[in-house]
Amino acid sequence: MESLRAREADRATMPIIDLGRLTGADAAARADEARRLRGACTGSGFFYLANHGVPPEALGALFAAARDYFDLPLEEKLRLDVAGSPVLRGYTPLLAENTDLTARGDVHESFDIGGVLYDGSPGDGFNRFPAAAPALEPAMRAYWDQMMRVARDLMGGFAMALDLPADHFAPVLGDPQAFLRVLHYPPQTGVIDPAQIGIGAHSDYESLTILALDDNRALQVADGQGGWLWADPIPGAFVINIGDQMARWTNDRFRSTVHRAINLTGRRRYSIPFFFGPDPDAVIEALPGCAGPDRPPLYAPIRAGDYSQQRAAASYDGAER
Repeated sequence: MESLRAREADRATMPIIDLGRLTGADAAARADEARRLRGACTGSGFFYLANHGVPPEALGALFAAARDYFDLPLEEKLRLDVAGSPVLRGYTPLLAENTDLTARGDVHESFDIGGVLYDGSPGDGFNRFPAAAPALEPAMRAYWDQMMRVARDLMGGFAMALDLPADHFAPVLGDPQAFLRVLHYPPQTGVIDPAQIGIGAHSDYESLTILALDDNRALQVADGQGGWLWADPIPGAFVINIGDQMARWTNDRFRSTVHRAINLTGRRRYSIPFFFGPDPDAVIEALPGCAGPDRPPLYAPIRAGDYSQQRAAASYDGAER
């Protein structure tokens, strides 16, 4: 169990960013919040997001619908088994995903929907919803719309944090890659195998992740020194982390940090991540000001859809998302 321990994080390491200030009319406030955002992105790669404008009712409805869905009998959930989807939409049972490729499967179950496919074609037709949990579809669709707004606002904040115009990313966010997932982590008790926890150590491969947490402590963030920090829930705030695409875009100025989750609370844990990246045809290469003679590009340019597809396939044993 020693390898699963973590220590408390402070607000300097994981600050609270105010989205209202970042997108508001006050230029001085925008610049100040962009400076704070830059510190978070070049530091831990994690921060909390407050004043985001997502109605509590939308989030509460989705958590409630997710709990009802995961309470269904396994055979009912398996009607939409992700193994039967060519693009990995639907239900993933316990241990069917292996996010840490050195581990032995993740102790969670999930339900996923997504947007545009990696080749740029429309993807909503591949989304499937359980008839036995009728509240799930409207709750996920309403929340999806909120997340698309927040994610685009954050991309504008990232641009400002990089001393670029706030609309720098707008041309590659017309039909962005996005995935919405609801997760259930059963409690783990007794002797726990460190190679089989809620979700193994990994970094996310899109540009950013917006994570809604319930009130159970489980998320741990690598501290860069071989240890781990707790990223505890803060009421009314999301946890945001940088993904690998944004790290590549910034030539590693922004940090995509390894993280994991383990539910030791003795209670069921639920979380809702929204993964967001650019249009599939966007080319991920070093942004202006992120590479030069003293800092050559660390990565070869790659099409965003190709990169995401390669990373998703690895987690699902070669399946395509």
